Amino acid sequence: MTKPFVPQLMKIGVLTAALQELTPRDKRDRDPDLAIEEWLAFARELGADYVQLSAALHPSEADVPPEAMLDPVANTLDLRQPFDKARARRVEAAIAATGIRISDVGYFDNLLHHDPPVRKKKHDFMLRVFDAAVLLGVEAVCGFVGRNQTRSMDQNLLDFEEQFVPLLSAAKQRGLVYRVEQCPMPGWTTADNWHNNIAYTPGTWIALHRLCEKHGVGEQFRIHYDPSHAILMGQDTRSIFQYLNDEGYAFLIGGFHVKGQVIDARGVAAWGYGGQTLQRGDWVNGQPSLVPADQLNAWKKQVVLCEHELPGTARHDPLAYLQNRTVDWLDHQLAARELLPLDVANTHLVVEHEYPKARIQDRERLKPILQASIAFVRHIDEAAASMYALQHEVLPSQGIPVQGIGRQPYRA
Repeated sequence: MTKPFVPQLMKIGVLTAALQELTPRDKRDRDPDLAIEEWLAFARELGADYVQLSAALHPSEADVPPEAMLDPVANTLDLRQPFDKARARRVEAAIAATGIRISDVGYFDNLLHHDPPVRKKKHDFMLRVFDAAVLLGVEAVCGFVGRNQTRSMDQNLLDFEEQFVPLLSAAKQRGLVYRVEQCPMPGWTTADNWHNNIAYTPGTWIALHRLCEKHGVGEQFRIHYDPSHAILMGQDTRSIFQYLNDEGYAFLIGGFHVKGQVIDARGVAAWGYGGQTLQRGDWVNGQPSLVPADQLNAWKKQVVLCEHELPGTARHDPLAYLQNRTVDWLDHQLAARELLPLDVANTHLVVEHEYPKARIQDRERLKPILQASIAFVRHIDEAAASMYALQHEVLPSQGIPVQGIGRQPYRA
């Protein structure tokens, strides 16, 4: 029987940290939910369908100063006061007025912090994020796992069981899924650790998921895959998805951040993929500097060898794709459909803007940049959906072979 051409498209969104100061701080501090209302309206202008709502500790409460952050976070969802039903109704009214919905809530922090009072503060905030997510009617929260800096990676597995699994239990009680973004966060510390978010690669995802299954929260642990971090670590999307498929864990991918990475070949020549290991400027007189602006230099571990890409801002470069030095967006979307057991029509692609040279805190200047990037992502997904439907459904139903080989996983 001839199958019709019915391409399945993903849902296109944008993380609200793309413009932290859309609503000026003095206005949003007095009226916190104004920030959400204005971002929903802005997302409609950008051409998105969804927003991923960024939550963070208020700058007056955070333990990491903004001056020490490579990519400043946004507390678009302000939780200094409880997010109650009245606040939820106000947001629902804005959703109805704009037609823009919320895909999930994102809070990106170190939830295995070695200092118990600091860790408790972060966990308490995450529980408030969970409660807000329930009232907003979303099914998932996105974030990191983190790392206890005083312990080895194997010891951090014990920390995960003791400290993180209870958070997953709390998510389960609320009917939520926790999706982990896999950034290794090398600049989170002035020490020499590169992997500061232990859920940074498929091998650790599987190890952590097995611990989750042991404690009855396997369904709560999923991955919000971001291809930029794969490029940072010399990986490519198709091989990662193939590995998960081979190991029986392809179900772990639950959503996507759409952010690229462009490798600087000169930086790799100087420092390799381990990044800058010394003389970064984050240490002064043989000691870690206490000055936040100096601590920012810890990120030279990463930025010496690469730079984030806002999708569409990097030149089309097939050779770079083959060398895993930038994201092959079309194959990324094809591989997701070919190798992962996704409900494609209910899978979110969230544009995350961290291209340093375009991180403009000016609404009118940033607007056309984000419009173009979101349009690029939508068109790439449409192209991948069309190719997949033609090659995997229409042609096979008529016994017509597909041409060529395509990108192959594990090829060296």
